[in-house]
Amino acid sequence: MRKATIALALLAAGIFGVSVGWTQPHDDKERAELMKAMKDAKVSLAQGMTASAKEGKPISGKYEVEDGKLQLSVYTMKGDKFSEVIVDHKTGKVAKAETITKGDDLKYAKEQRSAMEKAKRSLAAAASDAVKANAGYRAISVMPAMKDAHPVAEVTLLKGTDWKTVSEKLD
Repeated sequence: MRKATIALALLAAGIFGVSVGWTQPHDDKERAELMKAMKDAKVSLAQGMTASAKEGKPISGKYEVEDGKLQLSVYTMKGDKFSEVIVDHKTGKVAKAETITKGDDLKYAKEQRSAMEKAKRSLAAAASDAVKANAGYRAISVMPAMKDAHPVAEVTLLKGTDWKTVSEKLD
């Protein structure tokens, strides 16, 4: 059973195309916790990303449960500086912004910046289009990636207990 769990975790990380730390929950407990918490979210992922733009250009975003509480976390860039912006999931207002200066978070932000520098569309637009094309689903995360030398947004969607990831072109 442990091997199956590890294999599922590795598969999920590969499907979401992002580094550890910015993947969506891949075990049943984490998924159940996020699904339950999402019932309280009043703000769409796209709205949260638009709100975070006050702190810089959004380069990724996701809903997550942190310390037992739902939060909408968006990485932004302004020049050579990166921030993690927490948007209130009920009001859509920026709750706090912290500069990213080291560690894996800085590594992920630099990787995301690389893809977003080639993008012509915003991640908010990609998330909105993914939701429009998948009736009844909510966008839970949007992460930029490069596929065949083109920038894409990997959008993770949730509907009830059904999860799926779709790609939206960014160029």
